Amino acid sequence: MANITLGGTPVETVGNLPKVGSKAPDFKLTAIDLSTKTMADFAGHNLVLNIFPSVNTGVCATSVRTFNEKAAALDNTKVLCISRDLPFAQDQFCAAEGIENVVMLSDFKTGKFGTDYGVTFKTGGFEGLHSRCIVVVNKDGEVIYTEQVGETGDEPDYDAALASLS
Repeated sequence: MANITLGGTPVETVGNLPKVGSKAPDFKLTAIDLSTKTMADFAGHNLVLNIFPSVNTGVCATSVRTFNEKAAALDNTKVLCISRDLPFAQDQFCAAEGIENVVMLSDFKTGKFGTDYGVTFKTGGFEGLHSRCIVVVNKDGEVIYTEQVGETGDEPDYDAALASLS
């Protein structure tokens, strides 16, 4: 489990991120149109998994906006923004913000993604939500970069994540 902080208070996750060099775990997540998306839906693309607690918080919203801007310039890469928010909330956020270059996905049905990727908060005020992480997966489905953000209120290292695709 990862030992991180939330507002300076120590919290734990249910596990650890997948190891670099490992095959990325498959997933079943809900898109904003309520369809189910799996890893197979993105086959042949590099993936940046932007994982966070809720799009309705400042830093989470900033990460979606930032990746939306950067995603437009990425070749053969999809940015998947993943939280436990309802797809309706994700859709409303994207509509209000003009977000068009990322794919919003929700783990609200089962939370299995959070468990499989080791990102679900086990303790603290956000218990049950996802911790702030980045996982980059190459077109062959291999994990090539991970970041578990140490303080949940901090932004991820966007440049390092995107540099891993070079």
